[in-house]
Amino acid sequence: MRSWGRLFCCLVIWSADPAQAQPATGEVRIHAVDDSGAAVIVDGVLESQATRVRRTFRTDALRPAVVSPVPFGIYFLELTAPGFSPYSSTIDVRSEIPVEHAATLKLAQVQAVVNVSAASATLLDPYRSSAATFLGGEQLSDRVVSAPGRSIVDLVNQQPGWLLEANGVLHARGSEYQIQYVVDGIPLRDNRSPAFAPSFGIEGVASMTVRTAGYPAEFGNKTGGVIEVTTTRDWRPGLHGLATIEAGSDAMLTGYGSVNYSRGATIAGADVQGMKTDRYLDPPNEGNFTNHGGGRGAAGRLEREWSPNGRTRAYGYGRGTSFQVPNEALQQEAGQVQDRTSSEWLAQLSHQQILSPRALLKIGGMTRETAADLSSNRLSTPILVWQDREFRESYVNASLAVHAGAHEFKTGGEASFSSIHEQFSSTIVTRRLGDARIFDGSLPAAFSFDERAQGRAQAAYVQDRMRLGAITVSAGLRFDHYRLAVEESAFSPRLSASWYIAPALLVVHASYDRTFETQPVENLLLASADLVDRLGGEGRSLVLRPSRGHFFEAGVSKSVRDLVRIDANFFVRDATNMTDDELLLNTAVSFPIAFATATVNGFEVKVDVPRWRSAGGSLTYSLSKGTGSLPISGGLLLGDDVDAQVSSNEDFALSQDQRHTVRARVRTEAGPRVWLAGSLKFDSGLPVEIEGAIDEDLQIRQYGRDVVARVDFDRGRVKPSFGVDASMGIRLASRANGGVTLQLDVANLTNRLNLINFAGLLSGTAVAPRRTAAIRLRAQF
Repeated sequence: MRSWGRLFCCLVIWSADPAQAQPATGEVRIHAVDDSGAAVIVDGVLESQATRVRRTFRTDALRPAVVSPVPFGIYFLELTAPGFSPYSSTIDVRSEIPVEHAATLKLAQVQAVVNVSAASATLLDPYRSSAATFLGGEQLSDRVVSAPGRSIVDLVNQQPGWLLEANGVLHARGSEYQIQYVVDGIPLRDNRSPAFAPSFGIEGVASMTVRTAGYPAEFGNKTGGVIEVTTTRDWRPGLHGLATIEAGSDAMLTGYGSVNYSRGATIAGADVQGMKTDRYLDPPNEGNFTNHGGGRGAAGRLEREWSPNGRTRAYGYGRGTSFQVPNEALQQEAGQVQDRTSSEWLAQLSHQQILSPRALLKIGGMTRETAADLSSNRLSTPILVWQDREFRESYVNASLAVHAGAHEFKTGGEASFSSIHEQFSSTIVTRRLGDARIFDGSLPAAFSFDERAQGRAQAAYVQDRMRLGAITVSAGLRFDHYRLAVEESAFSPRLSASWYIAPALLVVHASYDRTFETQPVENLLLASADLVDRLGGEGRSLVLRPSRGHFFEAGVSKSVRDLVRIDANFFVRDATNMTDDELLLNTAVSFPIAFATATVNGFEVKVDVPRWRSAGGSLTYSLSKGTGSLPISGGLLLGDDVDAQVSSNEDFALSQDQRHTVRARVRTEAGPRVWLAGSLKFDSGLPVEIEGAIDEDLQIRQYGRDVVARVDFDRGRVKPSFGVDASMGIRLASRANGGVTLQLDVANLTNRLNLINFAGLLSGTAVAPRRTAAIRLRAQF
């Protein structure tokens, strides 16, 4: 672990602006006055059912109410004030340049006639040129309690086109390592699953936008899927705060607390979080051996508005996690203990300046360090592994947005400077497990690796979003230059368009994305090195290179009576050097690899009912097929594996090739203080990747008879999994500025044994939890 003195330093760093570099988000400024032009203090709500955003606010006599950031879309505005008639209107947010909305309130005795649509009319966005999924408000606060570090990934996993492999690793339409988080405008492009990096608390998240196609040109480097996270921003005057505590099965306990103080044009805040559990990773055996985990983190933030046209923000945090790698049964009998730690600190600073009513300049920067360690005790088997790796990155970006008639232009650039230090060593304890050979005789008993490297990446882009009547077109071009392990450059055109057929309340859209996706940074140097001779192999090692792809999508969005929205999409992805990872036995250590080519295609549909009377819900279905082609490049291929993997050109099912995925959720208000919810999930099963003859007796000894029974060896797939969850929420106290709620959750009500992965070279074995229960207490003021 790195010194926690850095964590303290992060607490005094300023807070980053959620709107500084956040793509496809805007800002609304509401000025409320009476007939004489005098300012009126009002309570307001800005809401869109399409983007799932519902923000409450209060104006004051000195400055307008600022609601930011909000995803592009049509919003319904409601204002109320004592002595005045209610005011309502719609606001169209299509530009990063703030929307100034002036509202004139009429005295209550004067009956004003305002011809506006209700909030339900925002269910369909007629000007969105590509598909996207939005999560906010109710979905975030009423989510089912997740295992520590998995709240965000579990929510994303409910969306069409996404699935989870072992240990909370997200996949989007067949993409393994190419998932990008954009947190308050700053991209995090390394693996953010619980086994790789400390998680950020979801309690501080205001909304999320999830994309799998139609990427603006400002997105690059990792575009298998993009998860935009907007953290909470509270301009209400005075002191406000939030505290949550969760407790549940497997000795799970998590806590989060935040305070925020606003005065005039300044906001300051801080938060802390902590967790512990006896089931941190997905174990390979129902015994759940050696699986304790714990974590902590803290952050500080400050924002200053210098004038109506300019403000500066900054942010800093420090987080760390310590956990064990769960054993197989034979490793538990031997007394193996493997300990892992991960830590991260980050600081970022940004500024936004309105140059004119039609131009907005944003600049930002970030520096961070992520580290991970693994140690094994002397009883570890069949291999004793030690690892210490460190990744440092400095990042800067700048953009200029210009509104000109029907056009929304944006141009900008970014640069990152990184360094990697990897240390790794392994010692073979035994070459056989039962009657099975684990390592061939040519592989040396001891191996070590220690290397450093510097990386550079630069990008520039230009894009335009045009609204031409019922047609919306988004076009852009991106250039990337990358140097780390290899040096390559690429131009990436992006194009998406939609047509709104008003009489049918239907939007037809299509998109094309050319992608350039760099290699994962985790263990990249070791995977890129030519180690064939040192590891007892024959032949050659192939260079791990960036992936290049062509992503196509076509679909429709249909509103039915402003109550139901149906989204359906067909997609095709073709890629060269398709990235995946190779797991080193049961160590939770993986190495990036790439397949020569890959094709993923499928169909997705989502039926969404945000609100119907006192209920709401959604149903999603995904059909997907993924095929890859050898040879493999990268990885840590041992012994005879090397020649076989780099000389073959056969096709195979990708490890993410799950054909059928279903998710459903229903929520209803059972009374003024009680709500009930239920959810269902079905997965048809991932491929099983066992090579050679299957020793069923050995598999049973390692994983247990019930686990092995969940594998269909004839089909070469894990058997389908199914789960039902139930939740109840109780509002113990309600106030205008917050309240206290209690939530009770039961996951996997039927107590079914579900298997995620089984005994694969690329994925290992992972067992999903049986029935679990949890409770959450949430207080806000």
